[in-house]
Amino acid sequence: MYIRTPHVRRLGSAAAVLAAVAVTTLFATPARAAGDGYVRLAHLSPDTPAVDVYLRSTTDAIKPQIFRGVAYGAMSDYLRLPTGTYQVAMRKAGAPAGTEPVLTTQVGVENGGAYTVAGVGRFADLGLRVLTDDLKLPDPGKSKVRIIQASVKAPVLDVAGKNGKTIADGVSFATTTAYREVNPGKWSVQVAPTGGGKISVLPCTLGAGSVYSLVVLDDKAGGLKPELHVDAARQGTVPLGGVATGDGGSRPASPMPMALLLAGLAAVFTGGLVVLLRRRLRTV
Repeated sequence: MYIRTPHVRRLGSAAAVLAAVAVTTLFATPARAAGDGYVRLAHLSPDTPAVDVYLRSTTDAIKPQIFRGVAYGAMSDYLRLPTGTYQVAMRKAGAPAGTEPVLTTQVGVENGGAYTVAGVGRFADLGLRVLTDDLKLPDPGKSKVRIIQASVKAPVLDVAGKNGKTIADGVSFATTTAYREVNPGKWSVQVAPTGGGKISVLPCTLGAGSVYSLVVLDDKAGGLKPELHVDAARQGTVPLGGVATGDGGSRPASPMPMALLLAGLAAVFTGGLVVLLRRRLRTV
């Protein structure tokens, strides 16, 4: 018995060491080592036909993403992407993937950053522009909104509330304003060409503590078509949008729950093994 007892103690020490290593490894490994950012895509060129948009990682961090038949006015949800550099290419809708792109650009995704990659301008001078989105939520008593001007029929426009409260003045075609805070609640947003012209009204509700982009488009009837996009919401997912992963499925936000489970199982197994050995040695 004198000989066997130290062996049992050593087994107990080994179990303790194993548990310590498991815990150390668990908390030393970050949930997302490189971090994530957010990217969405938009077609904001009034006289440009529908396009197929290709997004790929320069380091193969994700499988290439393809968005087919993207027409004027379309804006995707946000994709959550690992940090890194991505190439965005636009091809004529239906063109083979090997066809020379109409436009290409690169977007560098930083940890926590959010970006809108948009085709903007007239077809003759079409360009891809990377807009930096500010998804920081305002105070609960405010809403945050910006204007994205994509109307060629009103090269310069003014945006205000029905009560005359100005949101933005003199917004030029193919430009984007900074975000500004306004009071939340029901709005009748009025959009009109600077200097006078037909007013277009968008009844909408701005949620407290949420972030929006108001995109002004041309409508088929010859007027303006304002559309409100939720960039980030205090209630729900922040920011709004899907998740792009390397295997095409949904990636959990953190591997921590599984790591905890495995560490717990390891501790239970080694602890149970020590108890079993002690019982068997006592019977010898």
